[in-house]
Amino acid sequence: MAALQPPVCDFGQQAPDFNLLGVDDRMWSLQDCMGEKGLLVMFICNHCPYVQAVHERIIKDTLELKVLGVNSVAIMSNDTINYPADCFDNMKLLAQQSAYSFPYLWDETQHIAKAYGAVCTPEFFGYNADYQLQYRGRLDASRKETAPDGTIRELFEAMKLIAQTGQGPQQQIASIGCSIKWK
Repeated sequence: MAALQPPVCDFGQQAPDFNLLGVDDRMWSLQDCMGEKGLLVMFICNHCPYVQAVHERIIKDTLELKVLGVNSVAIMSNDTINYPADCFDNMKLLAQQSAYSFPYLWDETQHIAKAYGAVCTPEFFGYNADYQLQYRGRLDASRKETAPDGTIRELFEAMKLIAQTGQGPQQQIASIGCSIKWK
C-alpha cells in the first residue's frame, strides 16, 4: 500500500466520457453527471485509509458544491477480487450508510481510471462546464489522518473558483493516496 502522488493538472484536457453502473443500479454517463457550472470526478474506494480520512469532508464538500452548480461523481476502479471490501455490494452499503448525494460508480474493467490517468485513491479531477480539466489536486492537507479543523479546503475553494470563473487555480498540490489496485 505505497503512497502515490499523481501528476499535476493538464489544464484544458477534455474529460473522458464514461457509461458506468452506479450503486443505484442505473447506468451513468459523463453528461448525466455534469452540473451547470462544472463537475468533480473523484476516484475513491471503500478500504483506503487516505479515503477514509477524508470521507466525511468529501460528503460535506460535495453537498456544498452542488449548491454552487458543481455536481460530483465518485468512481471505484479497484480490483474487487483481491480487495473484496471494495466490491459492488459494499459500495452500495457505504453509499447508503453515508447518504451520498452523488453517484458512486463501478469501473469494473478499469478502463475509465486509465482514460483519466488516475493513479491513486483519493484522486480529484475538477472540470468546468465545458468539460475542461481545471483542477487535479488534493482535498486538503489530510493524509492517512484527517487534517485538523480549520485546514484550508483546497479542493472546495478550487471548485468554487471554477464555478465562478471557469478557471482553476494555478497553484495546486497533488493528491496522495493508495495506488489503484490494478487487475
